[in-house]
Amino acid sequence: MSKAKPAMKAQPEPARGRIGSSFDAFMKETGDYEAVKSTALKRVLAWQIGQEMKSQGVTKTELAARMETSRSQLDRLLDPTNDEVMLSTLARAAEALGREIKLELA
Repeated sequence: MSKAKPAMKAQPEPARGRIGSSFDAFMKETGDYEAVKSTALKRVLAWQIGQEMKSQGVTKTELAARMETSRSQLDRLLDPTNDEVMLSTLARAAEALGREIKLELA
C-alpha cells in the first residue's frame, strides 16, 4: 500500500524590482566608496590615455619624451593598479596627446 505524498505548499512569487540597498549604498556603509571610486576613475583615465596613444600611434617612449619624464614613470602612470599617480601627471599626459582632462562636481 502506498502512502499519499503530502501536498506541497505553493511558494510565493519572488518580488519584482529592487531588493535591499544598492551596491553604492553598501560601499558607503562600509566606508570603501570613495577609495573604490577614485581607483576606478584613475583606471579609466589610464585606459583612455592608452587608447589615445594607440589611436595617434604614439609609443610610450615618444609620450615620455613629450612629457619630459622617464619611460618607467609613464609605465607607472599607465599601470591600472597604481593609484599613487597625481592628477597633475595625468593632465600632463593628456596635454602631451593634445587632449585635456575634465573633472566636475556632480
